Amino acid sequence: MRREIPIILIEEVLIRIVLACFLGGLIGLERESVNRPAGFRTHMLVCMGSTLVMLTGIFLFNNYKNVTDLDPARLGAQVISGIGFLGAGTILREGLSVKGLTTAASLWAVACIGLAIGSGFYTGATISAILVLIILFFFSKLERFVSKKHNEIYIKVIAINKPGQLGKIGTELGNMNISILNIKLKSIDNIMLEIDIRTKIPRDINTSKIIETLLKIEGIDNVQLVE
Repeated sequence: MRREIPIILIEEVLIRIVLACFLGGLIGLERESVNRPAGFRTHMLVCMGSTLVMLTGIFLFNNYKNVTDLDPARLGAQVISGIGFLGAGTILREGLSVKGLTTAASLWAVACIGLAIGSGFYTGATISAILVLIILFFFSKLERFVSKKHNEIYIKVIAINKPGQLGKIGTELGNMNISILNIKLKSIDNIMLEIDIRTKIPRDINTSKIIETLLKIEGIDNVQLVE
């Protein structure tokens, strides 16, 4: 008769799953606060699910290790590779820009945190969750600060939606030695168009000159600069 192998206590299972929901939810709240496609519930579910997968791997190992060769980390490895499909769904292309990479990375990190919790590595999981929150919240401010130091500004242009407008704007900005880093287009109605341009401007240029020059273009209704 096969000897029964002790499995993880139900209290331990409860602690790990609840902790996964808590840490995943904290990271999801930050993403939710900046209106990202994967927010509070998504991060919570990913973290809880990966924790359950790791617990399942440990459960199977404890119960069948004397019967067959099992690797408790094998199921967890599938989570790491499989989470890429969910992360890819958060990556969006808007005009010339790509958004959602940070959210995709946070989902992957949350899955890793869940696996760590499921294996009982609470210290690593908790420290990682704290660092992820610091990176998402505080480093975003650092990014904006660095961009400002490099003389990056956003130019918002309201113009009539007709062919050639982008070319005229690009020509005038080029004449002022302003580099275009990114452009986003958004229709306001059937007539007007909003053009958001991220630029890098020379340090010696007068920003009021940018507004005056662009307003001279036929069909340009309004120009605003956002540093």
